[in-house]
Amino acid sequence: MRILIIGGSGFLGTELVRQAAAAGWETAATYCSRPGGGSGASWHRLDVRSAGQVDELLAAVAPHAVVDATSGGSDWAVTADGSFHVAAAAAKVGCRLVHVSSDAVFSGARVHYDEACLPDPLTPYGAAKAAAETAVRLLSPAAAVARTSLIIGDGGSAHERMVHALAAGTRDGVLFTDDVRCPVHVQDLARALLELAGSDRAGMFHLAGADALSRHRLGVLIARRDGLDAARLPTGRRADAPVPGALDVRLDSSATQEHLRTRLRGAPEFLHVR
Repeated sequence: MRILIIGGSGFLGTELVRQAAAAGWETAATYCSRPGGGSGASWHRLDVRSAGQVDELLAAVAPHAVVDATSGGSDWAVTADGSFHVAAAAAKVGCRLVHVSSDAVFSGARVHYDEACLPDPLTPYGAAKAAAETAVRLLSPAAAVARTSLIIGDGGSAHERMVHALAAGTRDGVLFTDDVRCPVHVQDLARALLELAGSDRAGMFHLAGADALSRHRLGVLIARRDGLDAARLPTGRRADAPVPGALDVRLDSSATQEHLRTRLRGAPEFLHVR
C-alpha cells in the first residue's frame, strides 16, 4: 500500500507519518512552509491552494490512499478550497480518500452530535470545514470524512503547550470552564484514520475521545500528569468573553466505534488520571 499524507508536517500529520511507516506502508507526505522531520517517508512541498500542484503530486505519487490532514485554520483558500483540490485530484486518479474534519462545524445548540447531524457552524473556521466536507462528499462519494475534536498528545499539542505557559505565567489567557469538547489522543486518532484509509468504508465518521471535558478540566489533568501546579491555571467563562464559537460540542463516536478496531480513549484514561 502506498499512502500520501497531506499536511504531514503538522501535529497530527507527524503521527500519521510515523504510524504509516511503522506499519510498512510506502509513505509519502507533504509540507508547505517547513519540511517534516519524520523518517520513513518521502517528502514533497505542496501548496494545496494550487489545484495544479495537487494534481501533479497525486499523479506522480500514484497513492492507493490519501489522508488529508491539512490544517489551515480559518484561511478559506487552504481549508475549504484546498480540500476541494485534494478531493478533485483523488477522484481523478481513483484513490481512496480520508478527509479530516472538525467538531467546529457545529454550533453547540444541541450539545450531542452524531454522524448524521448536519453542520451549523458559528465561526469562519467551522464554515470552511463544513464547506470542505460538502466538497469531499460530492466529488468523492466513496471517501471517508472523519470529524474529530481537541487533539492531545504527550506534550506536543497546542493545548498542552498553552497549559504549560499558563502555569508558568509566561502567557496571558484563561482556560474556559464552560467550553466542553471530547479530547482525543493523537495516537488513537492517527491509528483510526489509517484504519479507515485501509478500508472501503464511506461516509461520515466521528473520531473523538470517550469523555467530555471542559478546557479547564482538561488543563487540570494535563497539569497533574506533568507535575505542574493546577491551581495556577486561570479560569474564565467563554460565555463572558468576546471569543466566537460554540460552547458545548460533544461528538458521539459510538456508531463509528462499532466499526473500528481502534479504541478511542477518553482523556482521563490517556492522561493516566486515577
